Amino acid sequence: MRKVLFFLLILAAFAAAALGAWAIRRTVQGSSTRDQRVISFIRNPSAHADWALDAGTQCPGASFRLPTRGFIGYVWNDSFRPGHHHTGLDIFGGTAPGETPVYAAASGYLTRLPEWRSSLIIRIPRDPLQPDRQIWTYYTHLADPQGTPLIDPAFPPGTQEVFVEAGTLLGYQGNFSGTPGTPVGVHLHFSIVRDDGTGRFLDEREIANTLDPSPYFGMNLNTETLQNGIPTCLPTDSDNVSP
Repeated sequence: MRKVLFFLLILAAFAAAALGAWAIRRTVQGSSTRDQRVISFIRNPSAHADWALDAGTQCPGASFRLPTRGFIGYVWNDSFRPGHHHTGLDIFGGTAPGETPVYAAASGYLTRLPEWRSSLIIRIPRDPLQPDRQIWTYYTHLADPQGTPLIDPAFPPGTQEVFVEAGTLLGYQGNFSGTPGTPVGVHLHFSIVRDDGTGRFLDEREIANTLDPSPYFGMNLNTETLQNGIPTCLPTDSDNVSP
């Protein structure tokens, strides 16, 4: 009996190792494809204009509007290295810092903590998909390479619970990485953050604290469902009606 159990444990270990290797290989391949597209778009956005979506795009039946114009280069749950999971969307405008506007994806109550140079968060009291809970929408990289904010002056540091309608101008795409002088590509990082149950937002850097944005925008915005595709509105039932 012990020999059989030992043999089964060995088989299970091999199976787990094989599955892990497959998952890592699949993740790296998907990430690599997106890396190549992002680089191509940043270098020559006009050559890939069909990849970009307009700010305010609202897919049929969706709750949220796209908060900025650009190419959704990275999506929720992308992994750039083992153990790291992307917590939202990276939308690349293909412009210089301070040129591509960012708008509120949905109505809610805006806060900007005193130390935030490039970030805003908006509290939505009733999740449109699950009204018994509260959620938050988080916007960041709204600053230039040195950390000079590109946030609209209407929302200075220390802003608390200011109501904004969907479509309100929040600021402009930037490339502040958090460390002055080491910029990232110009884009907006947007995520949907869970509430901690006491009226506060959880740490956006942990994927377990965020929600898949796909159903809120009516697009495949999860790496598992999108795979190597380019985000766009999902077809509706009327799109599938035969002539």
